[in-house]
Amino acid sequence: MPADESGTIMVFAPVPLLTVTIEQQSGEPELHVHPGGQGIWQARMCAGLGASVTLCAAVGGEIGEVISLLLRDEQIEVRAVHRMSGSGWYIHDRRDGSRDEVADHAGEPLGRHDLDELYSTALAAGMRSRVSILSGPAAPDVVAPEVYRRLAADLGANGGTVVADLSGDHLTAVLEGGVDFLKVSHEELIDAGRATGDSVEELVDTGRDLRKQGAGSVLISRADQPGIALIDDEEPLLVELPSLQVVDHRGAGDSMTAGVAAVLARGGKIHEAVRTGAAAGALNVTRHGLGTGRKEAITELTKRVRLSPIG
Repeated sequence: MPADESGTIMVFAPVPLLTVTIEQQSGEPELHVHPGGQGIWQARMCAGLGASVTLCAAVGGEIGEVISLLLRDEQIEVRAVHRMSGSGWYIHDRRDGSRDEVADHAGEPLGRHDLDELYSTALAAGMRSRVSILSGPAAPDVVAPEVYRRLAADLGANGGTVVADLSGDHLTAVLEGGVDFLKVSHEELIDAGRATGDSVEELVDTGRDLRKQGAGSVLISRADQPGIALIDDEEPLLVELPSLQVVDHRGAGDSMTAGVAAVLARGGKIHEAVRTGAAAGALNVTRHGLGTGRKEAITELTKRVRLSPIG
């Protein structure tokens, strides 16, 4: 497929959330209501970087109706499957500067009929796109891991590039299906028992194992430390990010995944994709909004991301 200016991306966001956040501005409380969840944050950043994005999601209940209305304001095409059971949500209080979780609900698990409809919708949209991002649910039991294995395998077999940002059993499943580019945090690898520690050497070994298990290239994020990239069969690289003041660390990993996908979707090289992903993640922590950031700022930050051979 020839390179184009923007690229096309399908984002599989099976059960998005309604996010309600209370902020404090000029001595008065402010209420912010947005559609959210990993897939929506990724789709938002991809669109901000100029990609043409199709979001495939299932929404239901009263909360789902609100999510559907709010999604109309996003610069993305939405292919929604409407179901009877409720969508997920959360309420966070940020009035003191930190993020306190007041209450949350990950959403009802997808039933067989709804899942069949969503799978067909995502498969069709993914086959029309250069890149597909497979994002995870807010809780593991909302969507069965097997869905990710099948979708990764079917999209890959039909010429698509599959990018995934998953953990736990969902990560295991997508590796079995085959994934071109995997983004994962070092905390998730340690929690799952895949990594024995957080040293560079241990994480490089884990990244090599992930490649043997089905990932083409791997990017391991490490919070405020340099990331680790294993690209094809090259030597591992440290991904050194620009130093910026943190406002909210949440969403940085999702922006990183989106930056990678946006470059691959327009036919860019994988090293450029890693640098852009790192820049998008770095910029996101300077903002209150998740999956946000101006393209020109990310472009400038990309120039300051260094890829250095390890060892």
